[in-house]
Amino acid sequence: MEKCIRCGASLTRDEIGLHKKLVNRGSTSFCCIQCLSEEFKIPVDELRRLIERYRAAGCMLFQ
Repeated sequence: MEKCIRCGASLTRDEIGLHKKLVNRGSTSFCCIQCLSEEFKIPVDELRRLIERYRAAGCMLFQ
């Protein structure tokens, strides 16, 4: 199981997909949603809404 490179938290597939979508699609190490929230200064709830929006749009990172 993948771990966050900042805090060590276990990652979900959605968190890995979000990191790839926001940071770099070719990434091989990832941040959790909380660390992404802190980095981009976007509330976690808004990031979760983004995941759902990308999923509804058919983004392959969120299948």
